[in-house]
Amino acid sequence: MKTLKYLLTTAALGAASSAAAQDATVKIGDLTWTGARAIAHVIEAVIEGPLDGEAEIVSGLSDGSVIAAGMDKGDGSADVYTDLWMPNRQGIWDQYIDGAGTVAVNQPYPGTQQMYVPAYMADQVSSVEDLRKPEVAAMFDKDGNGKGEYWAGDAGWKSTRMWQVKFKDYGLSELWEPEILPDATFKAQLKTAIQREKPILFYYWTPEWVHAAYDLHEIEEPERYDGCEDHNLDAEDWLETSKFDCKSSDAQIYVAYSKSLEKRNPPVAKFLSQMQLDPKVVNNWILQIGRYELDPRDVAEDWVADNMDIVNSWIN
Repeated sequence: MKTLKYLLTTAALGAASSAAAQDATVKIGDLTWTGARAIAHVIEAVIEGPLDGEAEIVSGLSDGSVIAAGMDKGDGSADVYTDLWMPNRQGIWDQYIDGAGTVAVNQPYPGTQQMYVPAYMADQVSSVEDLRKPEVAAMFDKDGNGKGEYWAGDAGWKSTRMWQVKFKDYGLSELWEPEILPDATFKAQLKTAIQREKPILFYYWTPEWVHAAYDLHEIEEPERYDGCEDHNLDAEDWLETSKFDCKSSDAQIYVAYSKSLEKRNPPVAKFLSQMQLDPKVVNNWILQIGRYELDPRDVAEDWVADNMDIVNSWIN
C-alpha cells in the first residue's frame, strides 16, 4: 500500500511539473523582416520537435525594445529575440547584455550593409563619387524637387539614421534625400522599378532574398580608417553630431534570449546558446519564404527534419 507521504510527494511533484511545463513555454518575438521570421520558425520547430517542448511566436510582438525589456524581466512574456543586428541595436546590447546581464546571445553570423542599384545601372552609378554628380542624382528624382531619392530603411531602424549620416558626410545632402518606408512597401517599389528598368538607389543587407531574385550592383564606398565611424544614433541631435564617411563593417547578427530560461527551461537555453547559423542557409530560408511565399512553418519543419545532424549539434 502506498503511504500518505508517498502520495503527497507524488502530488507535489506533479503540481510542480505542471507549473514548470506551463512556465517553460518559450515566447519568441515576432520580428517582421523575413530573415527574423524564418529563424523564429526554425527555433519553434526545434523546441516543439526534437526538444519535445512548447513554443509560441507571439503575434504582434515585433518591437525590438519591447522584446528586450521582456527578456530582461525574465517573466516569460518574451524569451527570444531572433535576429539581433549589431551594432544597429547597440542600446539593447549595452542595457541588457553588457549592463544588466539578463540577456544572453549565441555565436553570431555575419551580415553586410550596403547601398545598391540594379545591375543595369552599374555603368552609370558604381561609387559614392558617381552620387556626387548632379546629373546622376537627377535620374533618381521622383517628385521633381531637384533631389534624388534613396531608400534609407524603415522608420524604426537605426540603420536608417546611419545612412542619413553617411549621405551627409559624403557631401550628398544637397543632391539626395532619404525615403523612409516600411520594408514591404520598398520591396514593391523595387519590383516595379526593375520590371521597368527604372533608376532606384537603396540600402539593403545580406542575407536576404532580393540578392537571389535580382541582379544587384553594390555602390563602392571609401575604405575604413581610424575614426571614420563615430556616431550616437540615439542622441537628440544625432544627425549633426554623428560622423560616418566610410563603408560599413560587417554586422554581427545574434539570436538573443532571456537568461531566465537557464532555470525555467534549461534544454532550450542550452540549444539557443549553441545555435550557429550559416548565412547561406538563412538566405535559402528567406528565398523560400519571401520570394516563393512558402509557409514559414513548413519551411522550418522540413529543414529541421532534413538536417538533424546540424540540429543535434545545437541541442546536445
